[in-house]
Amino acid sequence: MENELNSLFERPKKETWQNTLSLSFQSLGVVYGHLSVAPLYVFGSMSLSPKEIISEEELYGLLSFIFWTLTLIPLLKYIFIVLQADDNGEGGTFALYSLLCRHAKVGLLPNYQISNHELLTDDMGSFSEMNMESKARKVFQSHTTFHYLLLSMALLGSCMVIEDGALNPALSVFSASSGLEQSVLNVPTGSVAVPLTCVILIGLFVLQPYGTHKIGSMFAPIVIIWLLFIGGLGLYNIFCWNHLVFHALCPKYMYNFMKTLDLKNWGSLSSILLCITGSEAMFADLGHFSQKSIKIGFGFMVYPSLVLCYLGQTAYLSRNLEKFGTHFISCVPRCIHGPFTVLAILASIVGSQAIITGTFSVVNQCLALGCFPRVKVIHTSKNIRGRVYIPEVNWILMALCLISLVAFRDIEDLGNAIGLVVITGMLITTCLMPLIITLLWKKGIFIAACFAISFGSIEALYFSACLSNFLKGAWIIVILSLILMFTMISWHYGSTKKYQYDLENKVSIKWLTSLGPSLGAVRVPGIGFIYTDLVTGIPAFFSHFIINIPAYHQVLVFVSFVSVPVPYIPPDKRHLIGRIYRKEYRVYRCIIRYGYRDNVKDSNDFEDQLIFKLGEFISTEDMGLELNSHVEGRVTVVGDQKQIKAGLIPIDEADLNLGDPSFVDRENGDTQLRDDQLQSAIVPVKRKKVRFVLPPESPEMPASVVEELQELLDARDSGTAYLLGHSRFVVRNGSNLLKKLLILVYIFLERNCRGPLVALDIPHVALLKVGTLYTI
Repeated sequence: MENELNSLFERPKKETWQNTLSLSFQSLGVVYGHLSVAPLYVFGSMSLSPKEIISEEELYGLLSFIFWTLTLIPLLKYIFIVLQADDNGEGGTFALYSLLCRHAKVGLLPNYQISNHELLTDDMGSFSEMNMESKARKVFQSHTTFHYLLLSMALLGSCMVIEDGALNPALSVFSASSGLEQSVLNVPTGSVAVPLTCVILIGLFVLQPYGTHKIGSMFAPIVIIWLLFIGGLGLYNIFCWNHLVFHALCPKYMYNFMKTLDLKNWGSLSSILLCITGSEAMFADLGHFSQKSIKIGFGFMVYPSLVLCYLGQTAYLSRNLEKFGTHFISCVPRCIHGPFTVLAILASIVGSQAIITGTFSVVNQCLALGCFPRVKVIHTSKNIRGRVYIPEVNWILMALCLISLVAFRDIEDLGNAIGLVVITGMLITTCLMPLIITLLWKKGIFIAACFAISFGSIEALYFSACLSNFLKGAWIIVILSLILMFTMISWHYGSTKKYQYDLENKVSIKWLTSLGPSLGAVRVPGIGFIYTDLVTGIPAFFSHFIINIPAYHQVLVFVSFVSVPVPYIPPDKRHLIGRIYRKEYRVYRCIIRYGYRDNVKDSNDFEDQLIFKLGEFISTEDMGLELNSHVEGRVTVVGDQKQIKAGLIPIDEADLNLGDPSFVDRENGDTQLRDDQLQSAIVPVKRKKVRFVLPPESPEMPASVVEELQELLDARDSGTAYLLGHSRFVVRNGSNLLKKLLILVYIFLERNCRGPLVALDIPHVALLKVGTLYTI
């Protein structure tokens, strides 16, 4: 079944060496911009207590820590192991979580519930098909506590990326700007660097709406020049100051350094961690590139340049111990201070842009999976999927960057905060990978345990060092994490409770049809689109509408947007259409599936696409190609049978009184304005659209199919109306304080965030919201 599941994705074409080298070049500007500027602040953020000149032996110990950390974490862990755990080419924390959700029933998001698995995965294969007899899998699936733990880890990993985007640009640009004070202006620390950094950060965030692809062509050359510069500078310092510095790569110096550390100096290890900040981007940005391109870029360019840079910086400091803790520019020859400062600022801007773009991408994934309050998402590139801009998040990040910069005004405190962000995100990946190794790769528990112990012990060491700096800047990460986690958990909790309430109060089509004679319900011309989160049954708000206004449209279509734990779904596999009850009722259900990296937007042509898909469904249903019936819950994929001719042919049509609330009588052409409240709620509205006609071979179709297609066209010509539920929440009496607080936060977010995505492009005169009271 996994082969069927994997067929859901758009497989990349076979990669040529030319494409690989091109992607490697591009990855240097997008993936490694963050990691490449780390030398600006690694040694500068270190401080040992008491304040004394560091010895050469201790300096070698620090270099040994940097070298082996850079080798074990980015190179061994990510390049050789973690990159293999991609979700059909996508990486990041949510990619790991989606893999576990798809291959073991551990998902807690509403659309991952077991009740929907059969309906949504008929053609995709079972989410839990692989090795169901596994004892470990059964244990994971049977314990709900484990499910909540996995979701919490995925959310916490997303929070770390967001916080990195809020603080790292301030540290990178401030470190580069500080070199201007020391080398050129010779003024007190912070007097120029802070205002200059604020101006650069404001300009950087203001440019975000234009999209990364607008200035992306400049990124890779800047990073390449920067890497060549710091690599060459490292070689110069090695041969000029101390060519014996290579001895420091021996692990014994690391051991000797650990013996001299006390509790007061334990926090200095967190500064070493900054040398690998940005390593998560190699996995998180995997969807934009490929494994080969990322490996080539790191192995042949980034890793050797960084190692030479740190060796050269140590060689210089070993002969100038009084310069320890100063800016990176101190080891740069004075004759090139000016060009170096300009290049450093440009490189820091590139690195900041990479993490900001990554933050937008993570928030978009959380939003698609129902774990983040609704915000506006703008796709900035038509050619590259996943390039997004989120205005609300952009301005919040800018505010946090400026506040943290002005509040700390110190590289050391900012470095302590970012160190905690980096190591927490890496620990989460380390915790999720053993599950991937055991459940997906089918390796033994011993191999998974070796991975967890070897890398987990290293990262736990750094994590303890970061926590020891809680009062030296790391406290801001704890506060931001609590705020973000509580916000995301509140939204998830409220969304889940709302979904459960809808499930418990849904009604069947039989109930609806049985009310017809008693209520005097009538069918009016036109098509009614009813948007609902449910994929089975009729939502309570629609039954409430029918009871109060006993009339509904000639054709009804229940539309649901459903996120599934995959990155992308091709357009020809996106629509699932089924029939609700018997044919003569003309009631359909359409489920639009999308992945967590898809561009989901109810565009102006959505109605045209849906009518076209309905025509395909009607024309193929009675031709022996589908086994669908009127049984509720049975749907079929429409659009992947390329050998079948469409049931309807689209023809461009001129504007038809866009947004005009009048109804046009097709027989006599008279325009009659509907002032009555009942009919104004029911009568559809004309919109600019594509006109459909029956294909020339329609006489060869069965008479029932032609009749149903013609009725669909007639209803479309009459106009379209849209119905949505408008929810109002009340906390149930007797709920404990935590649940009340979660619901109150959800209510606040629901009222102050953007409305449902499906309502954004619908004319107000065509939209009807039906109020529903949720008692949670």
